Amino acid sequence: MALIEVCNLKKQFDDKTVLEGVSVTLDEGQVKVIMGPSGCGKSTLLRCLNLLTEPTSGRIFFKGEEITRPGVDVRRLRQEIGFVFQHFALYRHLTVQENVTLGLRKLKKMTARQADEKALHELERVGMSDHRHQYPAQLSGGQKQRAAIVRALAMDPAVLFLDEPTSALDPEMGREVVSVINKLFLENVTMFCVTHDPFLAKYISDRIVFMDEGRIVAEDIAERLFYDHEDPRIREFFLGVIDHR
Repeated sequence: MALIEVCNLKKQFDDKTVLEGVSVTLDEGQVKVIMGPSGCGKSTLLRCLNLLTEPTSGRIFFKGEEITRPGVDVRRLRQEIGFVFQHFALYRHLTVQENVTLGLRKLKKMTARQADEKALHELERVGMSDHRHQYPAQLSGGQKQRAAIVRALAMDPAVLFLDEPTSALDPEMGREVVSVINKLFLENVTMFCVTHDPFLAKYISDRIVFMDEGRIVAEDIAERLFYDHEDPRIREFFLGVIDHR
C-alpha cells in the first residue's frame, strides 16, 4: 500500500485552474522529486497534500486513510508530515535548539530534557550541533535550511516534504543542503521534494515527476527525463535548466 495516494486532484483559485486531475503515489522509503516550469502547480500540490491548501476536488489518502474527507484531524496529520519551506520559516527570537524543541514540547509533550536530547541527536545528524545556541540571524543560508530540516525531522514524520529547499541559496550553500538531503535519501527517509535544481533532483530521488500546466505529464528516472525523453517539451525544459547551471 502506498504511503500517499493522490487521485484526480484538482485545485482552482477563483477562475484559475492550478491543478488539473493530478494522480500520483509515494511509497514508504521512496523519494520523488517534482519538477516543471514555474507556475505549473508543484508547490500547490505539496500544500494540498498536508492540507495547508484545500483541494477543490479529488481524493488524497495517507496511510490508507482519506484525508480529504470531512472531519479529518488536520493537526494530527501535520505531525506526521514534516514540511521544509523555501525560506526556512525559523523563529528569529529562538536559538536553533529552541526552534527544534518547540514542537517536541508543545505537540509531542516531551519534557525539556527529552526534547533537548532529541534535538541534539538530530542536529548532530546533519552537522549542526555546534550551532545549536545560535540565533537564525547568526547563521548562513545553508545553516538555516539545515536547521529547518532538523526541526522537521525531530518530529519523526512519516514523510518529509521539501519545497524548493535550495532556491534561496547561493550555489555553495545549496551544495551543503544537497549533501544533507542526499544523506537522508541514503537513510531511506521518505520524501517529496519540489525543486528546479537538476543536481539536487538527480542525487536525491528514486523518480522524478514532471508537471506542466497543472498536470503530471511524465514520471521516470532522472537519466531518461534529462537526456532521452521522447516528449520535446520535456527535453527542452531539462536542456534549459541543465545548461543554465
